[in-house]
Amino acid sequence: MTIRVVTDSTAYLPEGFADRHRVDVVPLHVLVDGRSFTDGAELGPAELVQALRGHAMVSTSRPNPEDLAERYRALLADGASEVVSVHLSRELSGTWEAACRAAERVGNVRVVDSRSTAMGLGFAVLAAARAAGEGQTGERVEAAAVETAERTATWFCVPTMEYLRRGGRIGTAAALLGTALAVKPVLHIEDGRITGVEKVRTMSRAKARLIDLASTAAGTGRARLAVHHLGAKDQATLLAEELAARLPAAAGVLVSEVGAVIGAHTGPGVLGVVVLPESVESH
Repeated sequence: MTIRVVTDSTAYLPEGFADRHRVDVVPLHVLVDGRSFTDGAELGPAELVQALRGHAMVSTSRPNPEDLAERYRALLADGASEVVSVHLSRELSGTWEAACRAAERVGNVRVVDSRSTAMGLGFAVLAAARAAGEGQTGERVEAAAVETAERTATWFCVPTMEYLRRGGRIGTAAALLGTALAVKPVLHIEDGRITGVEKVRTMSRAKARLIDLASTAAGTGRARLAVHHLGAKDQATLLAEELAARLPAAAGVLVSEVGAVIGAHTGPGVLGVVVLPESVESH
């Protein structure tokens, strides 16, 4: 029995992780001034930052269900007995819905809503891939993704909520309030949606709150951590170092730049932290 794991490009796994864990990644699409690009392959973080700072019109779209169906068929034809397809929150994108439609056309495909994105999705994908590599059933691979996603917590801060407002990912009133008061919001992905935690006056204070929140979530035991950024490598590296010092029991800190799809909605300068406390079974 061979189970193959599929995800979308918003998992933003560190370089080499997808190949190493036999994860098949389907790109989402980014439109820049009406021209369509695939996330990561045709448009990377640097190009996105340049487009946003040049005031280009940037939007995103889900994969076509038929493209997903073709990917599933190819994996099944290549020897997979079943496919487990794990995606970003249905509250943030139509990707999960597209995957469900594709699965209905193909069969032998399980679709999982991670209720998150970035490494909140990525940790769930890697758990599924490990279960698949151990020869687990499709049901157990799916359960590994679901259980891991439920334990994962994600927080992030942005210099401005303007990009979230443009993309319809947060209320207009909240965006205007943030702009008017020149505050830096600390945000949380809760049950698949973006919610506000608090507003602070500086990005430095926002970063400190990310560390506090991550530390509380990780507790005193082992935890897996990830730091995300867009166009803010130095700040992300410093944040990772501070987290590692604050949480010596943590199993390292991954640093990964978000790509064009998530970056289009957060804007340059975003910093995020994802925490996955280890379960008792993982010891």
